[in-house]
Amino acid sequence: MLNYLCLLFAPFGLMGQESAEVIQLINPSFEDMPRHSKAPRAWSDCGFKGESAPDIQPSGIFSVTKPASNGNTYLGLVVRDNDTWESVGQELSRPLEKGKCYSFSVALCRSELYVSISRLSDQTANYTTPAKLRIYGGNSYCERKELLAESPLIANTRWQDYNFKLEPSKNYTFLILEAYFKTPTLVPYNGNLLVDNFSDIKISVCNESAVQDNVAQSEKKPEMVVVKAETIKVVDNKDSNTVKPKDAAPGQTEASEPKDIIENASINNLKRTDLKKGQTLRIDKIFFEMDKSIFTRESYQFLNDLVDFLRENPDISMEVGGHSNGLCTEEYCLKISTDRAKAVVDYLVGKNISRLRLAYKGYGKKFPLSSNETVDGRRKNQRVELKIISFNNN
Repeated sequence: MLNYLCLLFAPFGLMGQESAEVIQLINPSFEDMPRHSKAPRAWSDCGFKGESAPDIQPSGIFSVTKPASNGNTYLGLVVRDNDTWESVGQELSRPLEKGKCYSFSVALCRSELYVSISRLSDQTANYTTPAKLRIYGGNSYCERKELLAESPLIANTRWQDYNFKLEPSKNYTFLILEAYFKTPTLVPYNGNLLVDNFSDIKISVCNESAVQDNVAQSEKKPEMVVVKAETIKVVDNKDSNTVKPKDAAPGQTEASEPKDIIENASINNLKRTDLKKGQTLRIDKIFFEMDKSIFTRESYQFLNDLVDFLRENPDISMEVGGHSNGLCTEEYCLKISTDRAKAVVDYLVGKNISRLRLAYKGYGKKFPLSSNETVDGRRKNQRVELKIISFNNN
C-alpha cells in the first residue's frame, strides 16, 4: 500500500525522469508487408552471407498462417541444418547502461508448419524443431558483444508473453535478436521461432531474481534466464574471422603456437625420441556421442593405437585433458570435459595400462582454439589432449 501511495503522489518531475529512462524500439511489433526473406521495417538483417533474410509473417509462404499476437504481422526466424540461423538488430533510442537493470516482454511461439528446403539434403523439410531466442548487446549494427539473455526452447504453438531482464556489463547502443539451436549441441537442425509485440524496455530493480517457468504449462508470464557472465566475444555472422582465446592454454601464447604442442597427433607416427616432458599431443581422432562421454565407433582405432604405444613405452606417464566447445554453461562444460577425459583413462586402464601412469582433467571451455559460431570451430574446441607428464616417473 505504501509503494502504491508513493507512486500516486510522486512529483511530476520524478515521473518525467522515469519516462525518460524508457527505451522505445521502432516498429516493435514487426509491422510490414507480409513477405519472405525481408527484415521488417526499421530492423536490419544480421544473418549469414549467402543465406536469406528473416520473414515477415503471416504471408502464407512456407505454410505459415498463424494470426499475429499484436497488429497484423510478426517476425519469422529459422535455424538451419547447415549451421546457420537468422537474426535482426536495431539501434536503441538510448543506450543500455552498465550498472542498470532493464525489463521488457516479447510474445514468442512456434509455427506448426514452416515448410522450406533443407540446406543439406536439398529436399523439402518442415522447420518445426523448437528453437530459442538469444538477445545480444553491441555498439554497431549486428555486433554481438555480450549475450544478455536467452529463452528456453520455444515449443508452444500459441503466443505467450515472455518477460526478460537484462543486466549489461557495459554500455550498449544496439540490440540483436536471434533464433538459436538447443544447447549444448553440435548437431544443427531445422527449426523456427516467431516473435511479436516487443514492449518498451524499462529500468527495473536489479536484486529481483529471474525465475524460468515451465512456459508450456504455466498461465503466468514466464521470466527468462539472465546471463550475468563476463562479456562474450562472438564472431559476427558476416565475418569469418576467428576469436582469439581469452586465456592461453598451458604452454600457449596469443602471439604464436608453442613448439611443444603437436597438432593432429598420430600415435603411429610418434617416435620416442621426439617426445619430451611437458609436451602436448592435440588429438582429433577421439569422438563422443552428443552430450555424452560415450565413444563413437571411429574412436576405437586411435584408442587401441594409444594402448599399444603406452605398452611399448612403459616409462611414459601422461595426463588426458578434456576440452569442450563454448555452447554450454561453465558448470556443464567442465563436467562433460572431465567425464570425457576420465572415459579415456578408464578405457586405457581397462586394457591393463597402469592407472599410476595416467591422470585426467577437464578444462571446460576455458581454452578455445577457434570460434564457437561455426561447426568447424566447435569441433576444434571440443577435443582431447594428451600431455606428457614424465619419463621414468621423473
